[in-house]
Amino acid sequence: MIETSRKSGFFAILGRLWFVLTAVVLIIGFYEAMTAPKEATMGNLYRVFFYHFPHTILSFIFPYLNCGASLLFLWWRSRNIERAAKADAFALASAEVTVLYTSIGLATGMLWGRAAWGIWWTWDERLTTYLLLWLLYVSYLLVRQFSSAGQTGVVSAVLAIFAAVDIPICYMSIRWWRTQHPAPVFGGGADSGIDPSMYAAVLWNVAAWAMWGAMILGYRYALERRRQQYAAAIAFGFLSNDPPPGFEGAR
Repeated sequence: MIETSRKSGFFAILGRLWFVLTAVVLIIGFYEAMTAPKEATMGNLYRVFFYHFPHTILSFIFPYLNCGASLLFLWWRSRNIERAAKADAFALASAEVTVLYTSIGLATGMLWGRAAWGIWWTWDERLTTYLLLWLLYVSYLLVRQFSSAGQTGVVSAVLAIFAAVDIPICYMSIRWWRTQHPAPVFGGGADSGIDPSMYAAVLWNVAAWAMWGAMILGYRYALERRRQQYAAAIAFGFLSNDPPPGFEGAR
């Protein structure tokens, strides 16, 4: 009990420090984005790019965390129930962050498209596969919410593995096909990319939103583990069926 209390205290302090550090990096990123040189054709409106790019890139990373956790859940579910529960909680948390980041990526991309192309949306390969990625992870969360008890983890894990297939297709779409979407910012060829004076704004914001996503993931994982432990306590008869405030959905 003492050891558990010390561990909880350590993670609480670590969480607060991470929050403060994340806030500092977010402020620096905002400053760099607002003071970067004005883009020649779009003017100040292009600054949405400094938020679109980080969220889009990170929305390709969090799904692989979800996929990895889902694979571990399938491996451990008949071998180690406690580890399987932790993997399942991490898979859910990473899926929720994926939906958040793809939603922001879609919204900021539409703002960019309206300014650059004069339209909010076009069904080219990049946008279509990215929308599919969003739909797959929204479907994942719906499965988690409405699937029958006892099958939620398995069904959602299989869907997570299937959804991960879309990520390399979406990422490579602007290399495989001639799309309306701009060429890659990094490694796209001689005529692609951004001016070096904008690198600081891009990199600071990638770091800031990566830290923010990791923080949300950590807090959401901890909350889901508490929900699992509360539900297990009810199942074994250690607690009443009346959930405490904030855990009404644990039944």
